[in-house]
Amino acid sequence: MNTNESYNRRTFIKTTTAGVLLGSTAPLLAAKSPSSETLAATLFKSLTDEQRKKVTFPWDHDLRHRVDNNWRIVTDRIFETFNDDQQQMIKEIFLSLHSEEYAQQVLRQVEEDNGKGGMGKCAVAMFGEPGTGKFEFVFTGRHVTRRCDGDAVEGAAFGGPIFYGHAAQHFNEKPGHPGNAYWFQAKRANELFQALDGKQRKQALLQHSRGEHGTKTVALKTKAGDMEGLPMSGLSADQQELADLVMHDLLALFRKVDREESMKLIKKNGFEDLHLSYFQKEDIGDDGVWDVWQIEGPRMVWYFRGKPHVHTWVNIKA
Repeated sequence: MNTNESYNRRTFIKTTTAGVLLGSTAPLLAAKSPSSETLAATLFKSLTDEQRKKVTFPWDHDLRHRVDNNWRIVTDRIFETFNDDQQQMIKEIFLSLHSEEYAQQVLRQVEEDNGKGGMGKCAVAMFGEPGTGKFEFVFTGRHVTRRCDGDAVEGAAFGGPIFYGHAAQHFNEKPGHPGNAYWFQAKRANELFQALDGKQRKQALLQHSRGEHGTKTVALKTKAGDMEGLPMSGLSADQQELADLVMHDLLALFRKVDREESMKLIKKNGFEDLHLSYFQKEDIGDDGVWDVWQIEGPRMVWYFRGKPHVHTWVNIKA
């Protein structure tokens, strides 16, 4: 599903700039919708002593920094740990981390990918304590890692690295990825590729992607000179508009405050220093529609690995 065909570059820049200005004139936490953070704090306060032993950790615990494509941050699943009211709070926290347009679509993906029991088969952990300035809620499962931090994690979009993915009909998806919740993003990226000239395509089209290595997958390069692929600075004005639409579609899944914070960090690090890459050797069906691609820059990676199905790894830092 993609209802953003009429979205233009001028609107994107206007809305994201407005968000940046809001963040500069008021505390970021006040600018946030309070629902996710408030519910996470309420959930924390509702825990029994037994539950706390299972799902709460010190703020500086190494587990808080992990991300993976299929994992549970703690052993016990949601349905094994939390009562019905708490499970409903977790669901609401998760939904409110996403935009109204895509929240139900993302929820369906999580329910589908985690099989019978759906979201209840995922796992939750909490780090630190609400009200201290150091608190984060982390939701994990197959094809999902999400964070709710209330800006406790300074200089990191989404509170740290996240993951989303989908195996829509089969583990090995067909060309075009029928039914995939996130393939619309790749369609937009391929639209940009088609707008490149021959020289640009040669620069953007690489052989093999970074592959997947757990948390190491989102390791960041800090210098523009270390990047491969086509720099955004080499795009024409029309191509830059398409690049903006790619970024819009990537961020469209998430709530407004996370979209704004992401763009604020990306612009601060230098949008022109981002590099666009497509990977020729990972093309399902050898049809020239690139299933695996990424946008990478100093302090950012958005790696879309669409083979054999969609895995997406995200890390944006200051």
